[in-house]
Amino acid sequence: CLLLLLLLARGAGGTGSAGPWGGQRGTDEQWGRARYEAVKKQLGAVGAVSRQYWQYLAYKVWQEGCEQKEKEEESSPSQGKLLPFPGWGLPLVGQDYLEILSAWYCSFSKCCEMGDCRIVNNITGLEAELSGQLHGQHLAKEAVVRSLRGFLQSPRPGKPLVLSFHGWSGTGKNFVAQMVASHLYQDGLKSKCVRIFIALFHFPHHTYMNSYKAQLKKQISEIVQRCKQPLFIFDEAEKLHFSLLDAIKPFMAHYNNKDQVDYSRSIFLFLSNLGGNTINEVALDFWRAGQTREEMSMELLEQRLRQELQEPAENGYARSHLLQENLIDVLVPFLPLEHRHVKLCARDAFLAQGLSYSEAALQEVANMMVFVPKEEKLFSAQGCKSVSQRISYFLP
Repeated sequence: CLLLLLLLARGAGGTGSAGPWGGQRGTDEQWGRARYEAVKKQLGAVGAVSRQYWQYLAYKVWQEGCEQKEKEEESSPSQGKLLPFPGWGLPLVGQDYLEILSAWYCSFSKCCEMGDCRIVNNITGLEAELSGQLHGQHLAKEAVVRSLRGFLQSPRPGKPLVLSFHGWSGTGKNFVAQMVASHLYQDGLKSKCVRIFIALFHFPHHTYMNSYKAQLKKQISEIVQRCKQPLFIFDEAEKLHFSLLDAIKPFMAHYNNKDQVDYSRSIFLFLSNLGGNTINEVALDFWRAGQTREEMSMELLEQRLRQELQEPAENGYARSHLLQENLIDVLVPFLPLEHRHVKLCARDAFLAQGLSYSEAALQEVANMMVFVPKEEKLFSAQGCKSVSQRISYFLP
């Protein structure tokens, strides 16, 4: 009906200069006939055009299957295209009213421009993938899954969820953060509800801290207001200036409704190498005592981590008082990887590249890595970080 009225109004506009009182009956009849023919032609196109509009609207609301349809349309250029009609263009009518229709649909559904309708929160899938692809990190897997499940199931969390990942490079911190994003959001790290900050990349100069703080607070505030469940990932968190952490403390604190902005559904992940040596010392002590790494408790490692991070030092955690104010909910330890874990990483790398492998090949990849301490050669110094590059030696 809306399209019909618009077409009629457009057709009735005409371009003739003589009207019913213009004094020339022939001119008036010609103008009326021209108007009639124009309206007739445009009404004849309404059916085809309306189908195109419905297809466009469906693409905006239900995105599944659109990519395949677009490929089909590209292979048939004459199909699925809006054709120009006399005196009536798409910018005048189509786009504006389609946006109105889309907004109307989203007003009673869970769809929104920022991608909230693509939040999936698949904790079961996350747990399964961590079990299959995260090697040697039983504590990290349990802590992440338990924390996320409890937070997402809570009808009214008292504060945002803040997890801090700690351990040597290559032990899986970034890998887990990526998995979390891919199982909470359909678009993973590309989701409009996910924002990644890398310390030395986004905040490289201490002389510009005031500017960085303002930009950081603005970006977080905008995403929190537009997305009901935002995820913020801070990589290389040990290199963040303490003033930056102080600037975002209000976003991680216990929720209050003073400004009418609900940020209690936010999730913060901090990825840091801080505490890696402490974690490795505990793991080495267990090994020397004849105990397995699986016997290490979360309570022991988290206590040791908290002690180290609170010691006066040039790190943002100690100087920003995040721990003293209990803003970090869980310190997640990532254990050093042993020889057997590196072999599992090598197996995954072969499979990811579609290559066959043998036990001898896995052993050879593991032997290329550097292991410490010098006497025991127990833990991989790089974790699994460079394993995929080693696979190139086995390419035909």
